[in-house]
Amino acid sequence: MISFLSLIMTAALAQRTDSKAFVPVTEQILANPSPDDWLMFSRTYDAQRFSPLNQITKENVSRLQLAFSREMTTGTQESIPVVYRGVIYVAHPGAVVQAIDGTNGNLIWEYKRPSGMSRTKGLAIFEDLVFYTAPDGVLVALDARNGQVRWETKIGEAAHTSGPIVADGKVITGRACARTRESCFIAANDARTGTPVWKFQTIPAPGEPGADSWGASGPGDNMMASTWALMGSYDPARKVVYWGIANPMPNTRMERHNGDPAAISKTAPADLYSNSTVALDPATGKLKWYYQHLPGDDWDQDYTNERILLRTAVNPDSRFVKWINPDVRKGEQRDIAVNVGEGGGMWALDRTTGQFLWANPFPYDTPNFLISDIDVKTGRTTINWDLVMKKPGDHHTICFWNTKSYWPMSYNPVTNSLYIPFNDNCLDMTSRTSTGGERRSGAMGPRAAADPNKFGGIAKVNMSTGEIKPFFDGRAPSNGATLSTAGDLVFWGDLDHHFYAFDADSGAIRWRTTLDGPIQNSTITSQCSLASAHFPPGSCVRPACSRLPKTASMFSRYHRDRPHGGLKNGVYKVAVVHCANGVEMKPARVAVP
Repeated sequence: MISFLSLIMTAALAQRTDSKAFVPVTEQILANPSPDDWLMFSRTYDAQRFSPLNQITKENVSRLQLAFSREMTTGTQESIPVVYRGVIYVAHPGAVVQAIDGTNGNLIWEYKRPSGMSRTKGLAIFEDLVFYTAPDGVLVALDARNGQVRWETKIGEAAHTSGPIVADGKVITGRACARTRESCFIAANDARTGTPVWKFQTIPAPGEPGADSWGASGPGDNMMASTWALMGSYDPARKVVYWGIANPMPNTRMERHNGDPAAISKTAPADLYSNSTVALDPATGKLKWYYQHLPGDDWDQDYTNERILLRTAVNPDSRFVKWINPDVRKGEQRDIAVNVGEGGGMWALDRTTGQFLWANPFPYDTPNFLISDIDVKTGRTTINWDLVMKKPGDHHTICFWNTKSYWPMSYNPVTNSLYIPFNDNCLDMTSRTSTGGERRSGAMGPRAAADPNKFGGIAKVNMSTGEIKPFFDGRAPSNGATLSTAGDLVFWGDLDHHFYAFDADSGAIRWRTTLDGPIQNSTITSQCSLASAHFPPGSCVRPACSRLPKTASMFSRYHRDRPHGGLKNGVYKVAVVHCANGVEMKPARVAVP
């Protein structure tokens, strides 16, 4: 049965509306989720993208097979699903949210706004609500049981291109900008009512701390820095939210500063809080500390994606790491925040104070790297002035560009390693002139070892020493996330339709399949009962082997080419079936419609 509610056209299919069957998602569950669930964009608040599920291993991964696929609405797919007790909640490009039975792919309910093309990066769930950042700047709270709107609130005029997290009882969201400084902010709303709680402006107003980094008169009303991409991380023990902010806009120094690229500093801080990590109090939105990765960007390079939170012995090795703080005691256990920029580079910061620990060019070191130096005691970065556009028609190659964007990386605490998907891609750029516009294109760059047959791949980084090791490379570029699992595997896919399982230690390919479209963004895991004939969809009971097997499953987002040139998306699920007591059973075979 389909019903239409008001102007927002909510369609709720009455397949699963028993309120007694739904267990609310508490703050405790968000902080310590079941291994069976995937409750936020990278599973946990620390954004590690590590699955504790270990049923799929190096030994049996070769038996993975398609369990079901489900087509999605036309458009560019950038969203990552969440899964709770066997139900997949997923946002579609066409301003659609669906709840899908994770055992068979059947639709449970659907919500659709009247118009808009969604670029949200994910959903959030709390208590019995699913939160959706709609493209028209509206935050929507949907009943997780049936898709009915419980509340919605207009946050701003800017498009919602990021997504929500729930922290400290608040829905915290990022967004694009709406051509004004005041439209650029991170917002918090009460998760139960939608009431606005605070906003953090990503560019300080004239007269506020940091405004003078935009020059003597402060930032103009048309200066911007968005949070358009992946959401932030949260440390519930410290009560700190960590969020990345994108490049300053307009994109070049000359455009922002009346034709004078030297009007602001070459060394941080410059054009705050662009290309920075900000640490915020979730109760008030007040700034605890910030760190600027690229001061006064000249090339539209973003540092707005995930910050992975982890604990490790900090022991950076000068053979592998270019910039090391000499005041850091070698081998000391530290709680750190790690990020990789869209323009390259990797930073490790103390997540209590923001102290600079170490940084390295990524994926490779080159004279054309966008950072020329870092003061290792203070962590202050200096832009590569040789590559800054200083007059109309200037031409430079800047490394890197879109090397790692909104496709998240993963961390395996067993190997103490990051697995970073990247493209070996630099920017060939010519500044605008009086007769022609700015020209930008991708390029392999001047690095002698650059090889088009190794354009896309994965790097494995030891988070204690900073050593970067090649893990996998290939000709096809990637928009695919990595996923690390307790089965000693790393999953990843490329734009050439290939979906891989790698040995987490050696990088050896343990399994590969070819899908009917490119892999786009996320691969996640969940675990749930298969036979909904015996139990309600999504109930995730744990029956004995004699009654019912259960599945450990992965979901990968992919595009499917369409004759008219658009894109149709889908959810791809592969499964190995195990009993509740761990005895392996015959893999399930589920027909694909």
